[in-house]
Amino acid sequence: MKPLFQTAHLLKNYIRALSFFLWCAAGHAYEWPQEVDYRDGEITIYQPQPEAIERDAIIARSALSIQFHDADEPVFGVAWFTARVTTDRALDQATFTDIHIDRASWPDAQDLQEQSLSQAIERAFSDTAMHMKLSDLTASLAANQKAHDSLNEIDNTPPRVIFREELAVLLLFDGQPRFSAVEKTRYERALNTAMVVVKDTQNQRLYLTNGSAWYKSIDPLGPWTVTDNPPRDLVQMIEDADQEETNSVADAPTIVTAIEPTELIVSTGPPSWTSLDGGQLLYVQNTETPWIRDLNTGNVYVQLSGRWYRATSEKGPWVFVRGDKLPDSFARIPPASDIGGVRSSVAGTPEAEEAVADAQIPQTAAIDRSEAFLTVNYDGRPDFKAIKGTSVAYALNTDAQVLRINDTYYAVDNGVWFFAKDARGPWQVADSVPDEDIASIPPSAPVYNTTHVHIYQSTPSVVYVGYTPGYLWSFNYYGVPVYGTGWYYPPYIGRVYYPRTPTWGFHVGYNPWLGWNYGVSWGAPFYRAGVMWHGGWGRGYHPGRCCGGFYGGGYRHNDITINTGDIHIGRTTSIGRHTLAQAEKTKPYQKTNLYRNDANKRRIVDQASIHKDLKQTRQSVNKKNNLYADPNGRVARHDGNQWHLRDNNKWRPVDGNKPIKPDNGRAPLPDKLVNPQSRPAALPNGNHHTRPAVHPETGHHVRPAVKPGNGHHTMPPVKPTARPAPKPQPKAFPQSQGGGHQAATFNHAHMDRHMQARQRMSSGKMATFKR
Repeated sequence: MKPLFQTAHLLKNYIRALSFFLWCAAGHAYEWPQEVDYRDGEITIYQPQPEAIERDAIIARSALSIQFHDADEPVFGVAWFTARVTTDRALDQATFTDIHIDRASWPDAQDLQEQSLSQAIERAFSDTAMHMKLSDLTASLAANQKAHDSLNEIDNTPPRVIFREELAVLLLFDGQPRFSAVEKTRYERALNTAMVVVKDTQNQRLYLTNGSAWYKSIDPLGPWTVTDNPPRDLVQMIEDADQEETNSVADAPTIVTAIEPTELIVSTGPPSWTSLDGGQLLYVQNTETPWIRDLNTGNVYVQLSGRWYRATSEKGPWVFVRGDKLPDSFARIPPASDIGGVRSSVAGTPEAEEAVADAQIPQTAAIDRSEAFLTVNYDGRPDFKAIKGTSVAYALNTDAQVLRINDTYYAVDNGVWFFAKDARGPWQVADSVPDEDIASIPPSAPVYNTTHVHIYQSTPSVVYVGYTPGYLWSFNYYGVPVYGTGWYYPPYIGRVYYPRTPTWGFHVGYNPWLGWNYGVSWGAPFYRAGVMWHGGWGRGYHPGRCCGGFYGGGYRHNDITINTGDIHIGRTTSIGRHTLAQAEKTKPYQKTNLYRNDANKRRIVDQASIHKDLKQTRQSVNKKNNLYADPNGRVARHDGNQWHLRDNNKWRPVDGNKPIKPDNGRAPLPDKLVNPQSRPAALPNGNHHTRPAVHPETGHHVRPAVKPGNGHHTMPPVKPTARPAPKPQPKAFPQSQGGGHQAATFNHAHMDRHMQARQRMSSGKMATFKR
């Protein structure tokens, strides 16, 4: 019989899948192409190819066609559009509203027809909502291979790395062990660890438990030995708190202790080195950790919190290696291999590009002002610490993230900004924050992640907000995602203990389907017991509420994966080193959406109700999703292995031109590091931006303000004249002397990436449907 907490986890996945099914069944198309009716015919739009996302605005291009009622053949074209994007990572859903056609190209039309065709699609989409799978959006955005700036000031100093050739668990203290009395008992609990460590004050003995097995020691730093005779009253307290069944551990793992940033790498016996196809790399098979040897140099690589470290042997010393400086053989690791999951941490691979693209896409929500409340508790009087080089100070003696800026107080709670005139409140949901001041917070500050929470716009009743993965401590660094800033954030120690978010100690790995996960393996029951039992915390203290999880945003009880056999069982979901097995691809998309957690249940307005008055596109069931828009405004079709371009009302094959420049499959990398800056400058009058006035890359104006009352943007009947004139687009391609079609500027590499991204996501969906 499966433990109840595992059953609850499966039930949660079922509910997610059911919710997505009901959303689709409600008439929302999410496959492509999609259609919308027009007065004189029908418009078909093919899967958008996003070019940029700025805050909650997306700029994309799409191939499309218009089938007029009185015409035999459709007219094909390309449209660039700007839209507001709302997202739900838990449901793998993205919705485009407030769609504005920026410009269009019509290779089938005469000059006089182009304006009327563009006006037709502008009118058709101005009051329409389009839906798309968020995973498709991410893959398409990654296909652009644009260079992305890397966050400066990340600390990549390696932690202490400990190897054990037996089942072992890391008992990590945040500094020297500190204890607090458990009310009405003779016991004290260690506060600065995620596990249950209890001291009996009568005999000074210490006990540690995972809810099933018990250990004892005379020193919190060990050694720890298994005991069959823990105090009965202590066992009863833990059992009363732990209402869920716990798997018994036949061979209790060894306890390894540490008081500094540490990672524990465990193998079941001596490392079992296994060769990959190609023979250039070996990896350790009997471990959860990405642990690789490069045969050309003999160097050993391990991956910790998304970062690579290299040494000549497991004894160290360890040196940080950027994701774009790895041996070329890492990029050739087969995706379906046992360590295919590490490709997300190898710059230039499709998996890494999609992970980097995912970091640009916000998780959005609409907040009901009347239901958004916040209470902040302090240990004594509010105590603030100034952040050097900024006008910002943050509260020390609270588990909330509270900022003081120019005598006003701002707090972020589960992705929602609040403000108050006093540090104790009362708190109201904010519809503006001082963007420039917040953007100046450096990664060395424990509140740095608040720079990734945004307010987009507001109405008298609703505030539209969102956060990017940086709020959950995921950052892009030279073409790959890394977890945590690497900085050590000292805890607050007073009458209570408030920890800050750690980078190290929880064996964090990235999985493209689930995002960041904690690979605590056999340590999971220990952490679960630590969360379930509140003894010794007192005064309502709980360990961190920044991002819905333990220690300010990581470990969450509901997301634990318990191994029940060999240590590598279940590794495809819990650890970043492993491939996303086919069985996992059929599971529901499970990335975190904080706006769906308990803290936000009452705050959130169902965005479907906001969009209910909009027209909905429908899926076109009889058309292939094989039309693309190339960057020059031409309509391209991919059939088999051949590209065709639309020219003079015909599809003409593109000659076998080579890519414009050699394409090695790697994304361009940033030329320089950038200082943290996630917000645009404030308006001259001090008001906050609802949207950037001009997109920094395209120069397009994003859109006008929202219409009062319904939250929709008003759309001008005529395209604003302030928009830049469209670039001249080729009307027809030059013919060779022999009449053959020439397409010297067709970028095969760019278009192939878009085609492959579509096909890769489509193959994953087919696996889901077949199941």
